[in-house]
Amino acid sequence: MKSNVLLRNWPPILWALMILLLTGLPGSYFPQIVSFWDWLSPDKVVHLLLFGILSFLMLWSNRQQYFESKKRSLISFVLISGTIYGGLTEFLQAFVFVGRHGNIFDFFANMTGTFSGFALFVLIIQKNNQKRKR
Repeated sequence: MKSNVLLRNWPPILWALMILLLTGLPGSYFPQIVSFWDWLSPDKVVHLLLFGILSFLMLWSNRQQYFESKKRSLISFVLISGTIYGGLTEFLQAFVFVGRHGNIFDFFANMTGTFSGFALFVLIIQKNNQKRKR
């Protein structure tokens, strides 16, 4: 049973490891954010995309569970774990990774990405359900 879970979830696990690798790279590889008005800078868009894809992959890998009675627990797990992981990456940037700095606005972008990936998943599922009903 556990091997099925790992096999089914290899895409989001690989993606989460890639996020950890990218957030651990020295800060000189990326542009610095100067003020709040730079919110829509490429850096924030990258955070949004990374975590949006992560939550989408988590839901897509477990879409069968989404259709079963455990729907709420899956949604809660994805949203909570994505938010915690986004906070963890910023914590690691602030206190562990060399040449990196944690940023509260990056955390907000991570969290927004997590919720956006969930919204995209729901839109795709609803669109597929509408096609099936026709």
